[in-house]
Amino acid sequence: MSEAEQVSVSAPEAAAAAVLDALNATDSNGTEALNATAKFVATPEGTALAYGSLVFMALLPIFFGALRSVTCSKSKNAADMPETITSRDAARFPIIASCTLFGLYLFFKVFSQEYINLLLSVYFFVLGVLALSHTMSPLMFRIFPASIPNKQYQLLFTQGSGESKEEIVNYEFDTKNLVCLLISSVVGVWYLLKKHWIANNLFGLAFALNGVELLHLNNVSTGCILLGGLFVYDVFWVFGTNVMVTVAKSFEAPIKLVFPQDLLEKGLGASNFAMLGLGDIVIPGIFIALLLRFDVSLKKNSRTYFYSSFLAYIFGLGLTIFVMHTFKHAQPALLYLVPACVGFPVIVALFKGELTEMFRYEESSPEEAAAKEDSSESDKKDQ
Repeated sequence: MSEAEQVSVSAPEAAAAAVLDALNATDSNGTEALNATAKFVATPEGTALAYGSLVFMALLPIFFGALRSVTCSKSKNAADMPETITSRDAARFPIIASCTLFGLYLFFKVFSQEYINLLLSVYFFVLGVLALSHTMSPLMFRIFPASIPNKQYQLLFTQGSGESKEEIVNYEFDTKNLVCLLISSVVGVWYLLKKHWIANNLFGLAFALNGVELLHLNNVSTGCILLGGLFVYDVFWVFGTNVMVTVAKSFEAPIKLVFPQDLLEKGLGASNFAMLGLGDIVIPGIFIALLLRFDVSLKKNSRTYFYSSFLAYIFGLGLTIFVMHTFKHAQPALLYLVPACVGFPVIVALFKGELTEMFRYEESSPEEAAAKEDSSESDKKDQ
């Protein structure tokens, strides 16, 4: 690893996607610099542009993902229902992430990095196309011309016959979804062939936004358990070993946002990147989204906790970049993000006298919410 590089790898987004989450990185000088014979020195303008762009890109999926999570929590469509993280899941997160991370470290030590990354490219191509398509859908529904007929389709796979027939896949979509899928596929082919940083960022933003939208914490206590555990995880694997840095350097996938520090000199062909791992976005993002849903539950027409945590995230991320740039050393981003994103809203709740109410807030799983709604409807009919 060159002297100019600083890497901060963040925690997992979900247990089902631990590979994607355990490899998030924050790097000041890019992957292409690893093979450079001379140390690249970024200009102050290039550095400021790269860091500013990364912060801006990090805020986009958190802000819009949190807004979409409110709608998602009320959805009755099985495809759009969120995955609820319980306190038990949160407690197991750091252990699962650590095992995954160390397993990948051994994997890269034993097998050829080239072939591993080839398989990962194909895997993330499929995931990226689906994630980007899902991200684009609301926009497409607004701009799709009314003159073009929007036909409905259904993809159905069943097993068995007669009364024993079971549905394996039952996916409904329309013309607008097909257009989104086509556009996403073009971006996917671009990424697969060129590995261009813009294509990487489009996939990375889609992954992050989908993570914030679809991964829901069931209450604030669970969020504190998750962030606290990953705080320790991040600090240990960054400061305690070289495992995280080694895996992050070897892992070629759109699991990070990148922006070139030499963009002003080389244009779109620039290759010395500053990087921000998706885990540094998604992990705090799902907590911020929870606070927005708590704001909505208060029915006070204010977003106090959402905006306080959002501003806290900006402060924590800015502090991470400042320390990393000043000391020229790897920094675990959650070391700064977790205290900020948890501490600011708690202070606001104490000031407003709503701390107990905040920690009592419980978000029902989609199944429980549907059961409650069905029960209330049946009660109304009985009356």
